[in-house]
Amino acid sequence: MLSQHSNKENLQVLHEDNHIIVVNKRPGDIVQGDKTGDVPLSETVKDYLKYQYNKPGNVYLGVVHRLDRPTSGILVFAKTSKALPRLNALFAEGKTKKTYWAVVKNRPNKETETLEHWLVRNPKQNKSYAHTKQVPDSKKAILSYRILKTMDNYTLLEIDLKTGRHHQIRAQLAAIGCAIKGDLKYGAQRSNKNGSIHLHARQLTFTHPVKKEDIHFSAPPPKDPIWDACLQG
Repeated sequence: MLSQHSNKENLQVLHEDNHIIVVNKRPGDIVQGDKTGDVPLSETVKDYLKYQYNKPGNVYLGVVHRLDRPTSGILVFAKTSKALPRLNALFAEGKTKKTYWAVVKNRPNKETETLEHWLVRNPKQNKSYAHTKQVPDSKKAILSYRILKTMDNYTLLEIDLKTGRHHQIRAQLAAIGCAIKGDLKYGAQRSNKNGSIHLHARQLTFTHPVKKEDIHFSAPPPKDPIWDACLQG
């Protein structure tokens, strides 16, 4: 199982201004509190802000979007009540550009492709199932991928996410026979030792909620031999 991280010294801040803070989430961090009782990343960021600015009392922090616990990458929080609803609207209306990296065992048949599926979420299993046509209670899911790098045993894909569905990338890649490394839930043959999966929110572009200018972020993947190989050359 993934270890619990609550140490603010390990927080990787990519950007911070008066209204937002952007961090590079590590695999294993949960974004908000859940039934595990583990310290969520939102509390770690609050602790960081409290410590950094010597703030008395409660620190305001708004959760804008989420990443699955075993994934890593860019996560945005709102520092003000002015920024939160604006950011929520940007993400809800798909006015952000999200790029992910995924490492898969099986190389896709095509170098680049747009995948369209209809996803049905099963809350009890915390899993989504991909269908090739519309079925009851399904939501349309669209992504585009391209092969970035072919390694000895794995392939690195860059994914442009068009819709934001539950476990979308994991379910859609599994549906074409390309389960993400370590993702047992979606068909990987074995788990990663630390319980992570090789899915990383690599880049994010959106309009600043207050300054109204486009901002772009890029986050390095976690340190491990596979991700390190992806970055070489």
